Amino acid sequence: MTSTTLNNSTNFFGNSRSTLKKRTLLFRYLAEINLIFGFWYLQWRITHSINFDALWLSIPLLLAEIYSYFGGVLFVIGLWRPLVRQVKSLDQMIPPLAKSEWPTVDVFITCYNEPPEIVEQTAMAALAIDYPATKLHVYVLDDGNSSLMRTMTERLCIQDLQSPLLQQEADRIDAERSHLLERLQKLENLKSNIQGAEDWLQELSSIQNHETKSAAELLKSLQQFILWLTPEHQSLTARIKTEKRALETAIHQKELELVQLARFHYIARPKPVGVPHHAKAGNLNYAIFSGETAGEFILTLDADHIPKPQFLKRVLPYFYTYNILTGNYEQNRIAFVQTPQAFYNIPVGDPFGHKANLFYGPLQQGKDGMNAAFYTGTNAILRREALINVGLQYFADEFIKDETKLDEFQLVAGVSSNSITEDMNTAMRLHGAGWKSIYHHELLAEGLAPDDLSSTLKQRLRWAQGTIQVLLKENPFAKAGLTFWQRLQYFQTMYSYFSGFATLVFLVCPIIYFFTEIAPVQTFGYDFAIHFIPTFIINRLTFLAIAWGISAGELWRSEQYAIALFPLLIQAVWSVFIGQKINFQVTPKQRQSGIYLRMVWPQLIIFSLTILGILWSFYFFVIGQIKYPWISLVNSAWAIYNLLLLWGVIRAAVWQPPQNIKDFTKIHF
Repeated sequence: MTSTTLNNSTNFFGNSRSTLKKRTLLFRYLAEINLIFGFWYLQWRITHSINFDALWLSIPLLLAEIYSYFGGVLFVIGLWRPLVRQVKSLDQMIPPLAKSEWPTVDVFITCYNEPPEIVEQTAMAALAIDYPATKLHVYVLDDGNSSLMRTMTERLCIQDLQSPLLQQEADRIDAERSHLLERLQKLENLKSNIQGAEDWLQELSSIQNHETKSAAELLKSLQQFILWLTPEHQSLTARIKTEKRALETAIHQKELELVQLARFHYIARPKPVGVPHHAKAGNLNYAIFSGETAGEFILTLDADHIPKPQFLKRVLPYFYTYNILTGNYEQNRIAFVQTPQAFYNIPVGDPFGHKANLFYGPLQQGKDGMNAAFYTGTNAILRREALINVGLQYFADEFIKDETKLDEFQLVAGVSSNSITEDMNTAMRLHGAGWKSIYHHELLAEGLAPDDLSSTLKQRLRWAQGTIQVLLKENPFAKAGLTFWQRLQYFQTMYSYFSGFATLVFLVCPIIYFFTEIAPVQTFGYDFAIHFIPTFIINRLTFLAIAWGISAGELWRSEQYAIALFPLLIQAVWSVFIGQKINFQVTPKQRQSGIYLRMVWPQLIIFSLTILGILWSFYFFVIGQIKYPWISLVNSAWAIYNLLLLWGVIRAAVWQPPQNIKDFTKIHF
């Protein structure tokens, strides 16, 4: 779970403000030194250290180091301007925004095959959000069309209608309706009196008696004064008819409000054979275009992400800007606001590396500083207008190329269906269309993280494949509308998913040396040490500066998985580039019990060969036949570091939850 939240202090001018993250200047200083040292090291590697007798090995290592250096450059650029935002809650804005002007919000809970009890927890929390009941609607978007899910939704809808909150709303609306009916009845009574008065006034106008004529003129003046107040009417009778129509409309509106008090709904889209369904994107788009939803804003939640009551009040203010000239709040160009993802079921030690305080922290804050915050599919509020406008434009472009796309209109004309990472692609399209984004660093929802390696790898493979799909289909450098910095932010994420190839080179180099004594670097002596060691140290210090406040254990686990998942990253790149059919796979929300060593066999092979290599080298050292002790020592240190990195995923493959009830309670609650 995220350990830090936004400072909720409201002691600042205006309704929101942004400042640079603490220690940003220190990070910039260290980053500049880091890039200079890194370039210095690469220059030495290229000009003085290539082993020309083993170019088959030295060139791949050099390319891997160059790849890593440019990855570091993109990383630094992405973190150059991290923003920390503060905002006043919707009910604390100055000047106040009247509740009658608060926007309507639809909460979309996306699900496929999750157990109804998990979705029910999310739905109940969504219904408990602190927001006017008549302006909040919650929808279960059941892509699995489960009878159990439908039954749960109907039961919870009835339960919600019987709640004190909605009963109070029903009483209020009914009282207002009764008052309007009473006014309508009085108006009906007045109507006949007014008609009689106008007829009598007409008679008086023809009488010559002075007193009667004076009374008639007085009444005539009164009639003209009333009609002057409403110049569009020719007579009091016409004025009464207009008032009657207005009252009847208001009564009808109150009747609709009573019907619409049912604010919990179930939507299961049809899935005709032969028409692509587009997975989660199609599920969301059908809810948007089916005509069953109409909220000005949409809060998207995964089936297991439980929102906190203050979610809407803490986020919606970003979508409004106060115009001093008009004295009114006006909607701005913010398309979405993303909040952190956090999990309440992470075991002690986080064996699967799910804590994401680095991404939902410095990385998202850095993207926010360049108007490139990513939408990540859940715990975010989107402006319906922005989503529809951009989605329709992309649909129109696709329809021009292929008119059969009309059959898919309801499934593709909003959230992007161009990739299995529909969230990032949607954000990129919105940014390209000139819309803006915000990252709000406050924990406002918590969910379930996969608690087995199989589910974890399935999830991360989907992320990798989807991101590379976006690169090939909508390359950010070729995408109109994006700023230069936005292009770099998107490309940096895409670039990182090619690291599996470089990682493989880093892992096998010491193994090859142990068994062949072939080194990819011409010298590992003093010259190597003076170039590598300072570069490595300043690199670590730079990383610590930007990740300040995140636990060392979490940072280490992140580094372990960044290296240990090299087979998955290679698989993702290969599968996309060869055009393999890739389906959206829902991450299981329940533990898939088992031992998963078969899923980490490449890591096990590298791990085993590394240990054998170290032992082989040590054996020759003991018997005094090792030729280059210093080179063997350097490679042994390199190999041990690799072993520590690989151990994280190997341990996760055999990890089992504690059986002791006391320990389980400690971990999960």
